[in-house]
Amino acid sequence: MMLLLLLLLPPTLEAQSPQLVGQRQEDGVCVCSVDPELWTFPVQKFENVQQQLDSCDDSLDNLKEQVQLSRDRLPLFQSAVANMSARLQPFEYLQYKGLYSTLRLRQLGTDINQLEAHMSAVHSQFNNEHTRALTDEVVKIRQNVKRMKTTDDINLKTMKEQVRYLKNRVESCKSIPNDFRVKHPYCSNGLIKNISEPVATKISPFGKSYISGSWGKEAQVLDRDGPVEDQDIYWVQPLVNSHIFGNVLRVYPTYDDFMATTNHKDYTFAPSHTHANSIEGPSAVLYGKALYYHCYKSQEICRYDLTNNNIQRATLPGTGVGRHNKFPYCYYDCRAHSDIDLEADETGLWAIYATLGNHGNIVLSRIVWDGKTETLNVTQTWETRVFKKAVSNAFMVCGVLYATRYDSENREEVFYAFDTATGREDSSLALSLEKVAKGVASLSYNPTDKRIYMYNDGYLLAYQAMFY
Repeated sequence: MMLLLLLLLPPTLEAQSPQLVGQRQEDGVCVCSVDPELWTFPVQKFENVQQQLDSCDDSLDNLKEQVQLSRDRLPLFQSAVANMSARLQPFEYLQYKGLYSTLRLRQLGTDINQLEAHMSAVHSQFNNEHTRALTDEVVKIRQNVKRMKTTDDINLKTMKEQVRYLKNRVESCKSIPNDFRVKHPYCSNGLIKNISEPVATKISPFGKSYISGSWGKEAQVLDRDGPVEDQDIYWVQPLVNSHIFGNVLRVYPTYDDFMATTNHKDYTFAPSHTHANSIEGPSAVLYGKALYYHCYKSQEICRYDLTNNNIQRATLPGTGVGRHNKFPYCYYDCRAHSDIDLEADETGLWAIYATLGNHGNIVLSRIVWDGKTETLNVTQTWETRVFKKAVSNAFMVCGVLYATRYDSENREEVFYAFDTATGREDSSLALSLEKVAKGVASLSYNPTDKRIYMYNDGYLLAYQAMFY
């Protein structure tokens, strides 16, 4: 049988089939002599091929597992990419607007021209050693820029920072009252030393569902010789439309009335939430019988007079100010449409915002109400280096900007300060603000009682500021 099987095997490729010679026997039978080694079966080759087939089967199985695993994980990857894209979308303006692109010498030259004109006006008005020194520094910068045009542009950003610093020094030379630190000696002792635990806690009288708004005590700094009237007025301004827009101010004549939620008066300063005089964002402060706030969908701030219901407006300087929710307070979660923030301190009124020209960093403008001409004016502007969307909120104390960041659901932290009097910055602060809820809609300091007022997702909290 084995012999027949071997005879049936096809010939190998290495040799031709041999011819066999037989002999006839006496009985007529033909007998052939066969050498079995002539048809040796390629066992070794067969085993090698079999191993390759087995290895191929294993590889195919592994490939099938990887393909199936990829199919299972692909939706997860797609979801992660979509989530990342959604998170990066608010920052697309950094690319399309070129906020952090290299500054051109032509733009730098324009900035210096504006600075020279501004410095010349200030110097002609004051003509003192400070203005003369600043004029000399501007001349040096002009010379450096001319030198850069013929050498290199590596130090453009450094030069731009010097221009920003000089702009701030020029602003500090102008019209901030020189005696405000004398009137308020604690202002001359440096930064805030500490902040107390909440000394007052209350749910908003409009309800906890109104998570965004502003509140506090009337922040009017009285003149020494002026009458002392209505020093204990408390107010609440909720954003009742989509937590973004509002048109009602509620005022309580005393602290006891506020805590008891009785004896209040409501002021309607716009006929609707979408009127040009309505408020946008948690931006309000009550100062000197008037409510100051960010006007609806504009680059302007409004002043609503509680005594005669008149509204005056002023436009904040810069590009990209207060429009389209471009530069709200953020850090952890963004507070919608908090682009412009009105604050008060010992020196007066302030607007905190950001501009494209300052790369989205915080800009400070001092606001002055002229009672004689009944006009609202922006008198000075400072530029800082802290990115507004990296800040959860901010307030002013003694001419110093304080910025906060999210620490936990129960705590905010004051981490940054900018002094408008000197232009100095400090990012090493660590002052805690305990809170009840996660989000902070607004923070406002009041110079009459040195307290900080927080609108904390429908909860109204107050803290005592302590100075060195």
